Amino acid sequence: MKGKIPRSGDFSLYLNRMKKVDLEHKTLVGMDLDDLQSVIANFWDKKYRANQIFNWIYGQKARSIDDMDNIPKQLREKLKEQFILNPLTIIDITGENNSSTQKYLFECNDGERIEAVLMSETDRTTICLSSQVGCALDCKFCATGTMGIKRNLTVGEIVGQFLLIAKGSNKTITNVVFMGMGEPLLNYENVIKAADLLNDNKGINIGARHITISTAGVIPGIKRFAEDKHLYRLAISLNSSSQEHRATIMPIAKKYELDELLDAAWTYYNATKNFVTFEYVLMAEENDTKADASRVIGLINNLPCKLNIIPYNEIDGRFKRPAEDRINSFLNYFNDVPFTVTTRWSKGSNIKAGCGQLVVKKSF
Repeated sequence: MKGKIPRSGDFSLYLNRMKKVDLEHKTLVGMDLDDLQSVIANFWDKKYRANQIFNWIYGQKARSIDDMDNIPKQLREKLKEQFILNPLTIIDITGENNSSTQKYLFECNDGERIEAVLMSETDRTTICLSSQVGCALDCKFCATGTMGIKRNLTVGEIVGQFLLIAKGSNKTITNVVFMGMGEPLLNYENVIKAADLLNDNKGINIGARHITISTAGVIPGIKRFAEDKHLYRLAISLNSSSQEHRATIMPIAKKYELDELLDAAWTYYNATKNFVTFEYVLMAEENDTKADASRVIGLINNLPCKLNIIPYNEIDGRFKRPAEDRINSFLNYFNDVPFTVTTRWSKGSNIKAGCGQLVVKKSF
């Protein structure tokens, strides 16, 4: 099935079309402390066991239930009868352990496969997590969009990526970005619960401001994110300076127009006082002219934000990265703007791990 987002109505139709996860066993990864306390209560065991299990899962990143050696064997056996620990298995790792970028291929319990990326630079190490199997948005420059959509990832499948990568890496993870496969705000509840588990100071303990949730422009999700006043960072994929052009490369713009998207960004800022980050993938002869730069400056205007310009990572399609002098010329147009401008040279493009390059072809 190659699912697409509906052009009208709400997203319940889209969600109902996706394949549901049907697992014989529930997974412990993905449960918060309240969930684990309910499990322990059902076993008529001591309440503090839930805290111990929580620490094993998220603090010590246990590889198996049997690793939990301060949990009585009888309780461990009961857990193994009804639960598995992590719903993911690492199938392949591309890139050396001491390299700046590694790409991980995971298999879910139902056979679906996803990718995540580990990136290191000086004292910053970031995990890029996936939130869906495939993606419904079909952005024309993104490899993931060629997969279509299979389903949302569970909380356990999202957090499981982090735990397996972190356990096997010799690097301390400092940042998490939800910028892998899928549209995070179309899996809102699972993504937020996963972020909460990543942030929990009794477990993984990644600071809220070191967790970024990205969207291609799902306006209801942005507004809900604003209303919920989460401290996590928000990134919005802009990628064009006009509504007409944006709709040709990002079909979601046909549903949520550019002026509405900027209004939603203002709503987010006014509600949270957090700066939004606009991501602008720079593509040759698509959005790299002086006129494009001028329109972007006009769109953003005085909105407190950061603009992150990302030279395109090619995926063997019609879109190309601009030449280096063209990139530098484009960047120079932003020398005197009232907002912060950064350039992100994506790591891992040589192993197809750069922004927009994640795709699993074997399962489709």
